[in-house]
Amino acid sequence: MPRDTVHACSECGFQSPQWHGRCPGCEAWGTLVQERIARGDSGSGRKRVARGGGGLGGAGAGPSLALVPRPLHEVGASALSRLSTGIGELDRVLGGGLVPGSLVLLGGSPGIGKSTLTNMALGHLAQAGRRTLYVSAEESAEQVRLRAERLAPGALSVPILAESDLEVVLQTLIAEAPEACVIDSVQTLTSLERGGAPGSVGQVREVAGRIMELAKARGVAVILVGHVTKDGVLAGPRVLEHLVDCVLQFEGERERPYRELRALKNRFGSTNEAGLFEMRQGGLVEVLDASARFVAEATRAPGSVVLAAMEGSRPLLVEVQALVAPSELEQPRRVVSGLDRNRLALVLAILARHGRVSTGGADVFVNVVGGVRLEEPGCDLAVALAVASASAGVALRGSPRACFGELGLTGELRWVGHPERRLEEAAKHGCADVIAPVDSGGAACEAATLGQALALALPAQATGPARAAA
Repeated sequence: MPRDTVHACSECGFQSPQWHGRCPGCEAWGTLVQERIARGDSGSGRKRVARGGGGLGGAGAGPSLALVPRPLHEVGASALSRLSTGIGELDRVLGGGLVPGSLVLLGGSPGIGKSTLTNMALGHLAQAGRRTLYVSAEESAEQVRLRAERLAPGALSVPILAESDLEVVLQTLIAEAPEACVIDSVQTLTSLERGGAPGSVGQVREVAGRIMELAKARGVAVILVGHVTKDGVLAGPRVLEHLVDCVLQFEGERERPYRELRALKNRFGSTNEAGLFEMRQGGLVEVLDASARFVAEATRAPGSVVLAAMEGSRPLLVEVQALVAPSELEQPRRVVSGLDRNRLALVLAILARHGRVSTGGADVFVNVVGGVRLEEPGCDLAVALAVASASAGVALRGSPRACFGELGLTGELRWVGHPERRLEEAAKHGCADVIAPVDSGGAACEAATLGQALALALPAQATGPARAAA
């Protein structure tokens, strides 16, 4: 008797007739869940290929299903038209706007502002005369209206469908024929043709696959709002991220006003772009000159340094703060916000070995002010100078002092990308004598090693060990 259930991995989508504690596909533990097999899933595609003529079945197997491939230079390339959302930061991260027929997956923590951002985007599109549709599978139409009332006036003119049945949603998309559609969220839609609870591996795969087929066929730009796990990664099978054209991550701390939008995958643009927003009573507001705000709020106290970072193609000045305090624990704490914790451990080891600044018996706290998250290696020098300043209890020379550079394991200060743009942004906001690696150009205070950078940044009475290390 054929099986009517299968065990599928929630991470990679691997399927097995038997349960495994560890997924054979991605080697993740405890990710296989049981789901019902939909009718027609048991090898129908393979049987159709086997019946095609000229294949392994030999002569008389039937007409061939093979197509004639064409060289790429014979394929016509039409101009890529985009729909501007009216939100400059969102359009820049998308690569210029929404592409008709594309699928965009937007993920983020609960309450971070995903629905607010999509409501605003559809409102601007509706005001521009575009046909839009908002599908809410989580909230009622009344709840969505309450949120839209505090947004731009165009948000109230967006048609809404509060429905979680996939078949109803697809039929409505065919009947209404919108140019842009938001589905909130992909984990709460349910396909009656597929067994399992909403949000299960099979359901998410079925829902996303059928929405993709309709979007490609009808030329509808679809934004799928997705949930995230407690680890901050997108929930659902990994195949969902492979299926869509663009994956956006909306990040930030709920207690802070700033939100950051990053592109993790983009078939129609760069993945190096990032957009910055501020959450206010009237919705999300684009932060066009974040550097001016962060520099103005810099404390100029011991443990404070300004980092000239790059967020995609845009330079950004942010304040990095550090606190070094005696620890009463046998294993001192290392607390970091906005940076990779492993990167902090690496910088502290380099600082102890090549900068003679030991923090082995102290608690170290490092924070990127404003809730911004940095992932580039050019932040190493800023962390090192902030910790050294906090450990010595003295402010850096010329505060607010800006810097950038990557630290090597041997104590050298390594070159990072776009130094001229970082220096130009620092000079624009009054940060002179920027400490930077060699060959950065401009009017930078260049340093070849960590010891030289410490000697340039700290006052003379605090640079004795640093000079010795240089």
